Amino acid sequence: MKFTLISIIVAVALIGGAFVLSKNGNSSEEIPNGNNVSVVNGIQIVEINAKGGYQPRKSVAKAGLPTVIRFVTKGTFDCSSSVRIPSMNISKMLPQNGSTDIDIGTPELATLQGSCGMGMYPFEIEFQS
Repeated sequence: MKFTLISIIVAVALIGGAFVLSKNGNSSEEIPNGNNVSVVNGIQIVEINAKGGYQPRKSVAKAGLPTVIRFVTKGTFDCSSSVRIPSMNISKMLPQNGSTDIDIGTPELATLQGSCGMGMYPFEIEFQS
């Protein structure tokens, strides 16, 4: 009886812990403007990690500033290593490791949408005033 009760308590604790950890692991997916936007020497840099999709999926940046999107790859072998931004006629292959800067000029108020080469993994950058 004691063994069964202890087993149930351990199982509940493990399942509850796994649930909490899985929620924390996904918390950065939709957080706009976490720590991925910075300004260096007057140029706004929006940093996006590319591997198994794009993180963060949504960024918020300032309109009217010269902007570079910096894609960071670390062992990226999937289709997120091929970036497309159709509205700007941009199509770029990323290296498996490293960073790639794409200069997008000085965006006005708008939402820029992009995806992987297959269209499976979307991302967007909302430019606000």
